[in-house]
Amino acid sequence: MILRRILRTRSDDRGGVTVFVAVCVFALIGIIGLVVDGGSKMRESERADYIAGEAARAGGQAVDPADAISGTAIDVDPRAAAAAARAYLNSVGATGTVSVSEDGKMLTVTVTGSYDTKFLPAVGIDSLSVTGRGKATLLHGVTAPEGS
Repeated sequence: MILRRILRTRSDDRGGVTVFVAVCVFALIGIIGLVVDGGSKMRESERADYIAGEAARAGGQAVDPADAISGTAIDVDPRAAAAAARAYLNSVGATGTVSVSEDGKMLTVTVTGSYDTKFLPAVGIDSLSVTGRGKATLLHGVTAPEGS
């Protein structure tokens, strides 16, 4: 009688499905978490790139209005371009850096930020860093064409 009970409990697999389902659910939640947080980080990176590009574009449009209106030249003041790019970053509440190349012909904007994760805190990752870059070529000494 005791031998039958031991053999029956040894071959009894009741509860085995519960462990399998628990492991599968845990794995699926992990995969969903990676997809959600990974996709959201990519979206935040695209947003940072967009903001950096717009800030660089704003800087590239900092032309000297007197020369542009008279048609003598289209010149961009590098300091004014950097200030315009910083002003754009401030207007959208973004954090970043603005730099002008040594020759004064290239404006580079780098936007930095972070994405607060939704699922990854379960494994100790509370946020992911995000960086975006934008560049603009600054025009210097370009003479307006005749007759324009």
